[in-house]
Amino acid sequence: MIHDVIIIGGSFAGLSAALPLARARRRVLLVDAGRPRNRFASHSHNFLGQDGVPPADIVALGRRQLGVYPTVAFADDLAEGVEGASDLFTIALRSGAIHTGRRLILATGVRDELPALPGLAERWGVSALHCPYCHGYEVADRPLGVLATQAGADQKALLIADWGPATLFTQGRFTPEPEMAAKLAARGVTVEISPIVELLGDAPDLSAVRLADGRVLPLTALFVGPQTSMASPLAEQLGCAFEDGHSGPTLRVDAFKQTSVPGVYGAGDATMGMHSAPLAAASGTLAGVGAHRSLLGWD
Repeated sequence: MIHDVIIIGGSFAGLSAALPLARARRRVLLVDAGRPRNRFASHSHNFLGQDGVPPADIVALGRRQLGVYPTVAFADDLAEGVEGASDLFTIALRSGAIHTGRRLILATGVRDELPALPGLAERWGVSALHCPYCHGYEVADRPLGVLATQAGADQKALLIADWGPATLFTQGRFTPEPEMAAKLAARGVTVEISPIVELLGDAPDLSAVRLADGRVLPLTALFVGPQTSMASPLAEQLGCAFEDGHSGPTLRVDAFKQTSVPGVYGAGDATMGMHSAPLAAASGTLAGVGAHRSLLGWD
């Protein structure tokens, strides 16, 4: 059977892409390997209607709701290869199964590449965090840090100060310009030049950081902007164009999320620089609508 649309990736973006297609009574196959980027976070926040709900519970509810529609099928598998063109794409799964579809939606997400800092990986998603809007409320009014891993860390430190006493750890890479230094001082942000060399405390919690000069500073949460890369090779296999984002490459997409390859759509974190659950869901909805319009012959 040829599916109208095959969606690769079954987290917030992929599920959201499937829903308008299901309601349009299109044959949809959703392929998911069960390794979402947010698996390290115990709860989802800043997502209207789902605030405080575990991400896995949101996904499970989405799958149950999609399961009501008879034209939706699921494959709990890893998509490893893709070939073809619009109206006939072929997907190869790790299990050996082969599926064909007229359109593709890549909701494959990105992979976080954390700095090589002792103690960071085991705290990721709990006390080493990415998004203050997603997790800042839960660590408010305690000592907070921002690790300078990419451009804009000083601006992020200005933001973090809304949640608690903040320290910008420059890791010895730069000194804020006078104008920015004045803004940081006005917000009560401490600028620490000596690099963090180790995170301390009973992981996944954080109690302090050790600096290169030997000092130990109390810290409850450290905000880190990781570098990102595509979590799946499928877009590259298809020849999709990429753009340079502030943390890594992103898929180039138009207003309805079509990539540079006709018939291939992108959704979620792989298509944008700002990452959050509601933004991923919104982009998935646009991708689903875009793929449906394409099936009708609309540009």
